[in-house]
Amino acid sequence: MFALNPATWFAAFPPEWAVFFLSMLPITELRAAVPIGISVYHLSVPVTWIMAVIGNLVPSFFLLLLLPRLHDWILRQRFIGPVFKKKLEDAERYFSGKHAKYGAIAIVLFVGIPLPMTGAWTGSLAAFIFKIPFKKSFPLIALGVAIAATIVMLLTLFAGGAWRALSL
Repeated sequence: MFALNPATWFAAFPPEWAVFFLSMLPITELRAAVPIGISVYHLSVPVTWIMAVIGNLVPSFFLLLLLPRLHDWILRQRFIGPVFKKKLEDAERYFSGKHAKYGAIAIVLFVGIPLPMTGAWTGSLAAFIFKIPFKKSFPLIALGVAIAATIVMLLTLFAGGAWRALSL
């Protein structure tokens, strides 16, 4: 059975690789991998940050390359193709105008602010919907991931220190 504690999901791997793999998952991403790397595996801050960022970027790289191909394949399907096309047209209409004008900065902020349902996975999907090409979207997502990793790292370090101070 799949344990509910993400710290145990990759316990058989070296801690650095556990952080890497946790960062790849859409459920945990680096928002869980960074605190686990520091608090559970006792990794150094630089090692945790680097492994979490790289691990979070791997799926994004492949998503950005594969989503256009998947899109083309789905559109060719007889039953789901027309429905999918209509939904994408609705999304394009909704996000046109001001949303499209600020698409690049929106992607960075969307990925960089560590909130639920934001991150590299959904940022890759948003880049696809905004029709931001790979050469532009991947660096934007990478910047957002680096910002998110830094924010989560600082929150982990300062919250952990504050918790220990209150526990005394």
